[in-house]
Amino acid sequence: MGISFDKIDGLIWYDGKLVPWADAQLHVLSHGLHYGSCVFEGERAYGGTIFKATQHSERLHRSAEYLDMQVPYSVAEIDAAKAVLLKKNELTDCYVRAVAWRGSEMMGVSAQDTTVHLAIAAWQWPSYYDAEQRLKGIKLDLAEYRRPDPKTAPVKAKAAGLYMICTISKHKAERKGYADALMLDWQGRIAECTGANIFLIKDGKIHTPIADCFLDGITRQTVIELARRRGIEVIERRIMPDEMNDFPECFITGSAAEVTAVGEIADWRFAPGKITFQLMDDYTAEVQPKGKAAAA
Repeated sequence: MGISFDKIDGLIWYDGKLVPWADAQLHVLSHGLHYGSCVFEGERAYGGTIFKATQHSERLHRSAEYLDMQVPYSVAEIDAAKAVLLKKNELTDCYVRAVAWRGSEMMGVSAQDTTVHLAIAAWQWPSYYDAEQRLKGIKLDLAEYRRPDPKTAPVKAKAAGLYMICTISKHKAERKGYADALMLDWQGRIAECTGANIFLIKDGKIHTPIADCFLDGITRQTVIELARRRGIEVIERRIMPDEMNDFPECFITGSAAEVTAVGEIADWRFAPGKITFQLMDDYTAEVQPKGKAAAA
């Protein structure tokens, strides 16, 4: 186990100010802690530039709106805060976490008079999986919990409460020797992993579930765009688990996982191939600051 995340050296941007890492605290009776009124973003910086920073800031605002919260800083202000934070912490290649939550002025389900806080942290954190795992293909379990019906939860929000079943599912998978778990939706169709979107490949075409009950990830959108630039057809559709018998290739995407090959899901087996490796390379090139990529 590495260093505890409350003991990292550096500064955190907190409600408009840069504060020492250890001082970025909230009260134990904060509404966000008790009732899940909290939204966040996971982002990566490459060469000192946060990839699609504005899209992430915009999504943070949308997520807050789904939870009937209003982030007290504009998208432009959040983008500027992230840039200042990286510069002050002297970080170039790192992970960035922006988080907004309701404070402690009210304790109960209703929280209309609470203050909405915003904090941004950044730290060095490599890809979720090491290079060997990403190329060989990680192993996924099949989760018991399912992504909820869109009529039962704000599924388009990147909200803390929606990750409760993800944590439970990932813990169970890890105890069984898997890296993660594949979750189905409320109707038993393939949805996503606990923190990444999934893609399946056959006959030179990519198939991926329709993102209507889980997050349409920014990395997911980027990889779909990269594939189409290559002339690779991407089909967004309903996919049933037993269809995985027909797919020889599979990969997942996310800001933390980037593009990672999948070797097996429960009893299904896959072999990382040409399309997966091509999109890995294309994504690596895409996230690099354009001036730096051109110079290289």
